[in-house]
Amino acid sequence: MVPATILGLRPDLRRDAAFWASVGLAFVGPAVIGIAILGGAWVSGLAPALWVSIAATILLFAIGSAVVPTLWRLLPLLAPYLLVLGLIATVWQHALGAPLAEAAPTGWVRIHITVGVLTYALLTLAAVSALAAFLQERALKRKQPNRLTRQLPSVADAERTSTLLLGLSEVVLGLGLISGMAVEWLESGQLLTLDHKTLLSILAFVIIGGLLAAKHFTGVRGRAAARFVLLAYLVLTLAYPGVKFVSGVLVG
Repeated sequence: MVPATILGLRPDLRRDAAFWASVGLAFVGPAVIGIAILGGAWVSGLAPALWVSIAATILLFAIGSAVVPTLWRLLPLLAPYLLVLGLIATVWQHALGAPLAEAAPTGWVRIHITVGVLTYALLTLAAVSALAAFLQERALKRKQPNRLTRQLPSVADAERTSTLLLGLSEVVLGLGLISGMAVEWLESGQLLTLDHKTLLSILAFVIIGGLLAAKHFTGVRGRAAARFVLLAYLVLTLAYPGVKFVSGVLVG
């Protein structure tokens, strides 16, 4: 992921061959590491969760960069952040966790895991886009654009992209909650277990839904909207890798 991070510092960043090559490399590296760690069976540790999340985020970023006109401009913010996550996964590479229980049918478990990873990847992109809008708006108000903000999407483009990604995140997170209830029912006969992960996921769902409603009915935007997006991302981070960090590193 280092080439993508360095490329994001280039003053004349373009969606050219170098861009696609660096993004492709940033995907292949974490994907290969994640596959090597998992070895064909999902384990619940911090390191595999981070590597899979990084790979999924880069993949969605690449797809979005080909479809959404300005999404590729998020690279200067996204690449360094994912590089930091990769460093965290490397430092705690021993936190592999344990294989999942076999009580629930494999298909349901795979669906639930896939939906969870997609949700976190989508919300990561939404949070980075919201941060870009925040930085752009602050630079405009201060009348002090800098090298970074000149690379990022405009405030309007960043907010439009963030709202689109938030909507997708809300839908996928809702599917994740439903699939989680299905897995819980098949494993224990209970529809919902109110543990830390579930409660934080529901809270993130409520925050995102509330923000989307506020955007639609009141037109909330700018810094206020960005703060709520980052709050939702923080809550989902606590629910997903945060819980794994506590159970696999601090406790384990």
